Amino acid sequence: MKLPERWTLSTRQRGDAAEDRALAHLQAAGLRLVARNYRTPGRGGGEIDLILRQPDGTLVFVEVRQRLATAFGGAAASVGAVKQRRIVRAARHYLMRLGAPPPCRFDVVALDGEELTWIRAAFDAV
Repeated sequence: MKLPERWTLSTRQRGDAAEDRALAHLQAAGLRLVARNYRTPGRGGGEIDLILRQPDGTLVFVEVRQRLATAFGGAAASVGAVKQRRIVRAARHYLMRLGAPPPCRFDVVALDGEELTWIRAAFDAV
């Protein structure tokens, strides 16, 4: 009996595949990749899965979440307040490197099974 591929891949491999799928979707929508897996230094830092730029110059920080099932609210619901704060902290760290920060937005790409949902402006930097 052959197991489904999603059961034989490591968590990291599944995560990379989800990011690849999200990136392809966003690029098809006209966004351009700036950075992937941007991490802040030190303990307790944050990570941003994808940083893209829209044609109008807006910098888009994207969190990619994947769930095999929609139990417990699905992939999008897993981006809670603590995760949002870490993403915002990492985005601020990234923006410090730029001379004049452009307009920014925080998006979530949620993959529930085979369904992809792109949530623009999913949360704000507060």
